[in-house]
Amino acid sequence: MVSRLSASDAAFYHQEDTATPMYVGTLSILRKPRAGLSYETLLETVERRLPQIPRYRQKVREVTLGLARPVWVDDRDFDITYHIRRSALPSPGSDAQLHDLIARLGSRPLDKTRPLWEMYLVEGLDKNRIAIYTKSHQVLVNGMTALEIGDVIADRTQKPPAFGEDIWIPAREPSDRQLVLGAIGEWITRPTSQLAALRGTVTEVATNAGELATVARRVADVARTVARGTAPSSPLNTTVSRNRRFSVAHHGLEDYRLLRARYDCDINDVVLAVVAGALRNWLLSRGEPVTPSTTVRAMAPMSVYPDAELDSSGPGQPISEVSPFLVDLPVGEGNAVVRLSQIAHATESHSTAASLVDARTIVTLSGFAPPTLHAMGIRVATSFSARLFNLLITNVPGVQKQMFVAGTKLLETYAVPPLLQNQVLAIGVTSYNGMLYFGINADRDAMSDVDVLPSLLRESLEELLDAAK
Repeated sequence: MVSRLSASDAAFYHQEDTATPMYVGTLSILRKPRAGLSYETLLETVERRLPQIPRYRQKVREVTLGLARPVWVDDRDFDITYHIRRSALPSPGSDAQLHDLIARLGSRPLDKTRPLWEMYLVEGLDKNRIAIYTKSHQVLVNGMTALEIGDVIADRTQKPPAFGEDIWIPAREPSDRQLVLGAIGEWITRPTSQLAALRGTVTEVATNAGELATVARRVADVARTVARGTAPSSPLNTTVSRNRRFSVAHHGLEDYRLLRARYDCDINDVVLAVVAGALRNWLLSRGEPVTPSTTVRAMAPMSVYPDAELDSSGPGQPISEVSPFLVDLPVGEGNAVVRLSQIAHATESHSTAASLVDARTIVTLSGFAPPTLHAMGIRVATSFSARLFNLLITNVPGVQKQMFVAGTKLLETYAVPPLLQNQVLAIGVTSYNGMLYFGINADRDAMSDVDVLPSLLRESLEELLDAAK
């Protein structure tokens, strides 16, 4: 089946380069079962879920001379063994070795002649663990009808649900001539098509006062974001190389709940305050000038859940909106509690703050929503000029109970967000099963010291906890 990429998807597809590939990545750490998790079992698990994510068996075809946006076509040569690969760490299989592997895999662009995703089963990890790393292009995931693959392969029970037999017959791929004729046909009807596209984008077919008010709020959010102007100068903004470093941190969610209650704020505020404290000490460790007024501006997209959809469930359903939010992290402020207070005030004044999704709501909507929500946050961030902010921080809620992949316990889950143009650091935060997991992606050349950030995040959290006693 042939369908044309949306305008935003086409922009994602064309704007990436070899230094900044536009993907959303997820690193999952699992407990190795007694019988192991075989490569064949993973293949079978993914293959059974592919009907829920049909884009994962389609590829992008460009139209001759760029006469129209590219189209999705079925990949008649689809080979799941190309997309799902097997890797092993050298003994002893440490976390540091795993992170080096993820950095190398994450720096490689996806093959645009095939469906735009990859998955790696990583064996040989110490402490009786295995890992799964997935990488999906941003054009694959829109959060509505197209979910990230991690959203559908995770189960709430150890025994995977039954799936019917999948009989997939790829459609005939159109010729270049057919694509050109289709583009010419659209040009002939361009005025009508453009009007319909504009109506769909701006109003989202708003049909009542409530929907129109929502649209007006979104437009106002965007206007306020753009009006903030260029981000402050920062060592976080320089030329991005093709090489990456990846690191992680994990904190107990209960500590964040304690601080939320103590200071009457949101967990997201605490996360941003912890990151602000870590960035402050990172700047100081580099000898960078830090004055009381120094700030670092983060794009921290907020997940918002439409009230009308509260009973929605299952793959393919609208699971969330994501609203742009720029926040100036007060890294020049030496008092951790004051930093938190300033961030909480900024968040409270944001028009969508009252509609933030908490974990108890969002996890009822799909199998495992965080990978899709991270993708949606990245989608929102990349719709703005990277000059407006210094770094991207995506923070999304996940299910607070044990999840499984192919009957195997999911222990930890880390987002691997992409680096944007001239931004050498991106942080993805995921809450899952009583923990917060920080995925820290950085440019290898500009942030050779990224490995200090996990300890700085811990110090920043402990500073707040000490103040709360």
